[in-house]
Amino acid sequence: MNKLTLRTVPALMLAAFSSVASAAAFQLWEQNASGLGNAYAGSAAVADNASTVFFNPAGMSELAGYQVSLGVVGVGPSYEFQDGGSSGVTMGSGNGGDAGGWHAVPNLYLSGRLTDKLSLGFGVSSPFGLATEYDSGWIGKAQTIKSEIRTVNYNPSLAYRINDKISLGFGVNYQKIDAELTNSLSALKGDDSAWGWNVGALFKLSPAMRVGVSYRSSIKYTLEGTLNGSVPVKADVELPDTAILSVWQQVSDRWEAMGDISYTRWSTLNSLNVLSRSSGATLGTERFNYDNSWRVAWGAAYKASDAAKIKFGIAYDRTPVNDTDRSARVPDNSRLWLSLGGQWNAGRYGKIDAGYSYLYVKDSDINMNKNATLLRGSYDASAHIVGVQYSVGF
Repeated sequence: MNKLTLRTVPALMLAAFSSVASAAAFQLWEQNASGLGNAYAGSAAVADNASTVFFNPAGMSELAGYQVSLGVVGVGPSYEFQDGGSSGVTMGSGNGGDAGGWHAVPNLYLSGRLTDKLSLGFGVSSPFGLATEYDSGWIGKAQTIKSEIRTVNYNPSLAYRINDKISLGFGVNYQKIDAELTNSLSALKGDDSAWGWNVGALFKLSPAMRVGVSYRSSIKYTLEGTLNGSVPVKADVELPDTAILSVWQQVSDRWEAMGDISYTRWSTLNSLNVLSRSSGATLGTERFNYDNSWRVAWGAAYKASDAAKIKFGIAYDRTPVNDTDRSARVPDNSRLWLSLGGQWNAGRYGKIDAGYSYLYVKDSDINMNKNATLLRGSYDASAHIVGVQYSVGF
C-alpha cells in the first residue's frame, strides 16, 4: 500500500484540513472562496477581505476597522488509470478505480487596523495537501495505494502603510505536517512542524489600479515516524517557495479586471530519502525530481447591482511533474481553470462569496519502474472545485 498522509493538531483541525491537490503537484491555491470565481486572478492585489493575509499581507492596509473572513472550499479531483502494458512479479490486477475524491479545504482570517498606518492579522490555512487512493489489489499496488498530505499553517502578520501609494506586509508561518506513505510492501508514517515567513508590497498606482507582489518562503521539515509500524525513521523534505505578481483595476463603475502570474520553486523537492534513526542507513527513497512551475490567470467582475457582483476567470497552471518521473502517487499534469462565481454584499451584515471552477487536466502518461513492477499506461484526470465564504467588518 502507498499512503501519504499529513495529519494536523489539534484533533479538531485534523479532519477539517484533509485536503487534496488542485494546483500543480500538491500545492493548494484555494485559500479563500472569494477568489475562486476569478480563478484567483489578482490574488495579491484585490485585498477586499481578510484573506489577503495569505496572498499579500500588505493588502490589510486597504481594510478598515476589524475584519473576519471564514470559508471552505471543496475540491473533487478524478484520476482514472488506463493500463498500457504494465508488467512485473509484484503487480496486482485492475486499473485501481478512481483515485480521486472530495475533500474540504477550510480557512479563517482576521485583520484589524490599529492605527492609520499599522494593521495586524492572523490566518489559518492549508497551503499543501494531497489525497489519492487506489483499490488495494490494483495493478500498481507495489508502487502506491494511498497517498495523502495534510498541512495546517498558522500565519500572524502585519502591514504598514508608508504613504498613500505604498504599503508593506510581513508574516511568520508556523506549519504542521503529518505524512504517511504506503504500498503493498511497506508503510511509512511521519510528522513535523517548522517555521517560514512571507512578505508583500502593495502599490496604488491610482485610485482605480493596484499592483501587488508577494513571496512565501520554502519550509524545511525533518519528518520523524515509523516504517512498517515499528522501525524508527526520519526523512528531510523542503516544500517550495512561491512568488506572485498581481494587478487589479477598476475599469468602470461596473467592471473590474485582474491578472496574476506566480512562480513556484518545486525544484526544492527532489527526493524523499527515508533513513533509519538508529543507524542512519537509507531504507527507501521516493523520487520526485520536480521542475519549477508557473501559473497565469486573468479574471473580471461585473457589478450587477449595489449588492450583487458576478465573477469569472481563466487560468493556466503548468505542472512541475516531468514525463520521466511521473508516479501514481501524484499523477499530475498541466491544467486549465475555468471559473465562475458571485458575491452578495449585505452591507453591515457582511458579504457572501461563492465560486466554482472546472479544471481540465491534460492526459498524462506514466512509465514508472519501481518495486519489481513496471507501471505503464495513461491517466484521464479532471477536477471540480466549489467554495463559499463569509466576510464581515466591524
